[in-house]
Amino acid sequence: MTLSPVQCTVDLTIPGRNLGFLRVPHSVHRSAYGHIPVPIVSFVGPKPGPTVLLMSGNHGDEYEGQVILSDLIRTLDPTDICGRLTLLPMANFSAAEAGLRTSPLDSGNLNRSFPGRAVGAPTEMIAFYIEHHLIVGTDMVIDLHSGGSSLYCVPFAMTSWVEGNARNSMRLKVLEALGLPFVLRHGPEAEGWYSSSASWRAGAAGFTLELGGGGTVDPAIRQGAQTGILRALAAVGSYTGQIVGDVLSPTYRDFQREDYIFAQEPGLYEPLVLAGGEIAAGQVVARIHFPETPGKAPLDVHFDQPSIALAHRVPARVIRGDCLFHVALK
Repeated sequence: MTLSPVQCTVDLTIPGRNLGFLRVPHSVHRSAYGHIPVPIVSFVGPKPGPTVLLMSGNHGDEYEGQVILSDLIRTLDPTDICGRLTLLPMANFSAAEAGLRTSPLDSGNLNRSFPGRAVGAPTEMIAFYIEHHLIVGTDMVIDLHSGGSSLYCVPFAMTSWVEGNARNSMRLKVLEALGLPFVLRHGPEAEGWYSSSASWRAGAAGFTLELGGGGTVDPAIRQGAQTGILRALAAVGSYTGQIVGDVLSPTYRDFQREDYIFAQEPGLYEPLVLAGGEIAAGQVVARIHFPETPGKAPLDVHFDQPSIALAHRVPARVIRGDCLFHVALK
């Protein structure tokens, strides 16, 4: 294992609940020997079981997961855990502290930084530590996301899927237990830069959850997703405690292809389809208006394939290249 200058202030393997920080070195003018304190918690149960990592705050403006993991840290009983459960509620701490998708320290996007670098910019060092010190040896990783400030997502799960993979049985159990209305399966990620890529390289069953967004927290999504996560932990033998509440959907629709719809001109975007909506082939899904040019007709945005809108953009002002929709292809 390559050494990292990041230090964990707590032994994550001690039985019980362990609260601490990852100290990411950050030497700057105001603090020559300072560090970034990334919160980390582990629950080590009295019985053997899987090793699981739950993450949120990978993008700092995605709040649902941060609320869910904060609540689990407060309420979980270590005696209900089998094996070890590690929680990283503000994975890219500086981004989460600022409420931004990327870190204000280095403009780093943590979910475009794996496998990271042992010695590098703060976001790179966090990515390296997560992949090489937390994910290695882990059976399952669930990374909680949302659409952040710019997108609103219908709740859905993503996972890598290759026929015959040793983790497929676990993946199916977890997808069923999560209770999200949509699932998007994609191929192997050996060369990818996402947390799910890090999970694939380590041989873990990795999941990315997209849970609402728009720069706020939907309480129904938060509660339903939290119930689903506890059910997923129970399904893999990690959690034996009580589960209260309903999941968001009793069944899910399964997709294996995705695409994106982008703005082709700057202007004001009007969505005609919202997250969760059906899109017919050739349908007009949005219009871009040009109030700065009186009398100019709006631009219709078409999409040529039947699909489901997994996410739609929230801010109306767009420039060329902004993502308007994330879609799952039928």
